[in-house]
Amino acid sequence: MVSKALQELGLPCETIVHTGQHFDANMSGIFFDELHMPHPKYNLDVGGGSHGQNTGRMIEKIEAVILEERPNWLLVYGDTDSTLSGAIAASKLHVPIAHVESGLRSFNRRMPEEINRIIVDHISELLFTPTDLATRNLETEGITGAKVWQVGDVMYDASIYFGKVADEKADLLAQFSIKPKDYVLATIHREENVEDDGHLRSLILALEAVSEELPVIWPVHPRIKESVKSSALRLTQPLGYIDMQCLIKNARIILTDSGGMQKEAFFHKVPCITLREETEWVELVASGWNHLVGATDTDQILEHFHTARMGIEHLKVGDWYGKGDASKQIAEVLMR
Repeated sequence: MVSKALQELGLPCETIVHTGQHFDANMSGIFFDELHMPHPKYNLDVGGGSHGQNTGRMIEKIEAVILEERPNWLLVYGDTDSTLSGAIAASKLHVPIAHVESGLRSFNRRMPEEINRIIVDHISELLFTPTDLATRNLETEGITGAKVWQVGDVMYDASIYFGKVADEKADLLAQFSIKPKDYVLATIHREENVEDDGHLRSLILALEAVSEELPVIWPVHPRIKESVKSSALRLTQPLGYIDMQCLIKNARIILTDSGGMQKEAFFHKVPCITLREETEWVELVASGWNHLVGATDTDQILEHFHTARMGIEHLKVGDWYGKGDASKQIAEVLMR
């Protein structure tokens, strides 16, 4: 959405770099096609290694791209290893960094994403925050003033725009033999959940128990596809962005350990059960849209599933993530 907004404002040149961190075709190539984005000029083909290996290789390759392109700004998103690598490479070459989705904190430094976002925030020249709390988090760390812009959430922009496109994917539900608001969508990919056999077993047991009441659709992440075996769950390969928006929008309940999907569930007014011990999106927990339950207690997951299934009529809807124009605001600031 930011790329689209930059194009509409007549930005002379945007060079897109794909690090290869998401190496599955359904998690990378299709993404650019479906969102009508220009394909990357550079594909660094880095992936499959440890955090340290990937980060080091990406820093080296991104540095070479920066030296070749000599950009005015490096724009990075979120909290991935790609985000950290790009920011470090740019800072060493004195290229100013603009960070979209700044200020988020889980306060759990065992999460690689937490370390990434803290470092990137502290070396960025422009910080675009999605919420009031994110802005306050930066203030607490001494990051204030003209470099901080609270613009809202670019994922909200995308959900509005592509949610309409997802309405045309009704045939997808038929492929899974499911009806709107009559199934559960699950995703699991966090390191602490997929690399701990106890966590993964507990989650599979919980999903199988849920499936006794509603069908469970689970697009399985490539890193665990060999470990997940279940006849009770409807397992599928990773899906494209539009397909996922369709499944999110029509689900009765979502179970996930994804940070982004917690928000996407709310954008489409679907209750979410978060399979983690903490979340950056505390306003969703406080309002009741998000149930924070962890990944080890099957009974607790089922208890919150039954609570979420009771309905959403009593839940408050706030404009915590802006007005749907975050991308336009970011583009305008960069153009200045």
